[in-house]
Amino acid sequence: MEAWRYVRRGYGRCVVGRGRYPMFPHHPKSVGRDWTTPWENLQKCCWNRHFSSCMRWPGHYSRVPYPYLSSRHFSLKWRPPCLFESRTQYQYYNWRPDQLTQTSWIHLSSSIMNSEGDEPSSKRRRHQGKGTIKRNWEYICNRNKEKSDILGDKNVDPKCEDSENKFDFSVMSYNILSQDLLEDNSHLYRHCRRPVLHWSFRFPNILKEIKHFDADVLCLQEVQEDHYGTEIRPSLESLGYHCEYKMRTGRKPDGCAICFKHSKFSLLSVNPVEFYRPDIPLLDRDNIGLVLLLQPKIPCASTSSICVANTHLLYNPRRGDIKLTQLAMLLAEISSVAHQKDGSFCPVVMCGDFNSVPGSPLYSFIKEGKLNYEGLAIGKVSGQEQSSRGQRILSMPIWPPNLGISQSCVYEVQQVPKVEKTDGDVTQAQLGETDVLVTAEKVSSHLQHHFSLSSVYSHYFPDTGIPEVTTCHSRSAITVDYIFYSSEKEVTAEQPGAETALIGGLKLLGRLSLLTEQDLWTLNGLPNENNSSDHLPLLAKFRLEL
Repeated sequence: MEAWRYVRRGYGRCVVGRGRYPMFPHHPKSVGRDWTTPWENLQKCCWNRHFSSCMRWPGHYSRVPYPYLSSRHFSLKWRPPCLFESRTQYQYYNWRPDQLTQTSWIHLSSSIMNSEGDEPSSKRRRHQGKGTIKRNWEYICNRNKEKSDILGDKNVDPKCEDSENKFDFSVMSYNILSQDLLEDNSHLYRHCRRPVLHWSFRFPNILKEIKHFDADVLCLQEVQEDHYGTEIRPSLESLGYHCEYKMRTGRKPDGCAICFKHSKFSLLSVNPVEFYRPDIPLLDRDNIGLVLLLQPKIPCASTSSICVANTHLLYNPRRGDIKLTQLAMLLAEISSVAHQKDGSFCPVVMCGDFNSVPGSPLYSFIKEGKLNYEGLAIGKVSGQEQSSRGQRILSMPIWPPNLGISQSCVYEVQQVPKVEKTDGDVTQAQLGETDVLVTAEKVSSHLQHHFSLSSVYSHYFPDTGIPEVTTCHSRSAITVDYIFYSSEKEVTAEQPGAETALIGGLKLLGRLSLLTEQDLWTLNGLPNENNSSDHLPLLAKFRLEL
């Protein structure tokens, strides 16, 4: 007799799962996303034994080959047997196991009735709850001071208000989950109630979040083209945003958008980046990036511009070579756009879904500005693959010379200056046809870039060490979304005893706290009734010193 496995207890329901083989003599019937089975079937499988007070969890095996269900811990949802004869919605009644009769029906979760590999174990141990979890606004004045307040207070910590010559602005990065991608990957959302997955339900929630947070700059990923034109752009323009959009190449119907408040910025240039190159076999994917150069609207004539970049890198965990090349192309465009006449770079904010986890080689390259990829397995680049067995090593160089990008992630191709844009005259920037001037460069396994970038988030909760999560669905709950920014550099005066000063870059004033995987599964994961994407929005507030 095969060993049955108790999976988890539901929220007011008894849930029994199956592994490789079905649990009941007669296959349970599906009603919507849920399942029911006659109570007598379960009794037959259990040899009509009584309910024990002990519980069994996945991976915990007992000598007894049938499930033990605890009457002390579980209550069952009961439906009358006539449910299948009518689609009428009946009231649920909470019954305990010792109250059940031979004519009762057990209500089963469809996500649990799938094979064990379909759902993460952490989800199977969580009840499906409703409600909200407040995310705190964390104020950051310096490395040694941090103040938390409840989200909604738009005021900056008074201790930070010590500078008159400043420009404060906020940035949100948000993967809003394209409806087409949701429907094409429905297996990732089996844990969700169907109504919360409809675009007519999701978009008002997403717009409500955007209104509530009221960021000065929005970097949105997975923005579906038809929804952008008919709903997203008109709605954001009515809130005072100017919107720029770049759709993915090929037949992909979604893309990235950067939107900013008219009252805070003027538009200097728009620079889309297409990662697909028909003449380079490596670059056969349709991901894109978008880079804007913005001018703060303040009286000071010497104000620095700000470069804002947004991207959604390739997902495929086993194609780290493509991910690194796409990142290099984005960094090369940022270098071109952010370059100033004096040879320095204006402050940079780089947002997006990078499909890489904290601490991975790709993540470390962004933060540290260098990477030696010699001997690095292709599937280890993004940190999503647990094993590198059977994977090839990254080639040297990763991308071919005719891409026109050096190992320092800058263009080696002479380009015609981009057409400037204003809010009143928006036209697509054009690049002229020029000769390719490729600089001879010794083949090396070392990559580098010229920016000093920091992450807004630390990716772990300091008190517990539990990872922060930016995305959560049926298959995983991890961090893949980031806001990187040009951090201030410490400069110490040569005189003894002189204080350390911070120059250049941006100062991080605050951030919207993230949640743990456990937090999200108490709300039945993502999307749910209040959060309508499978990603959480990231939000940060910066200060540009004038």
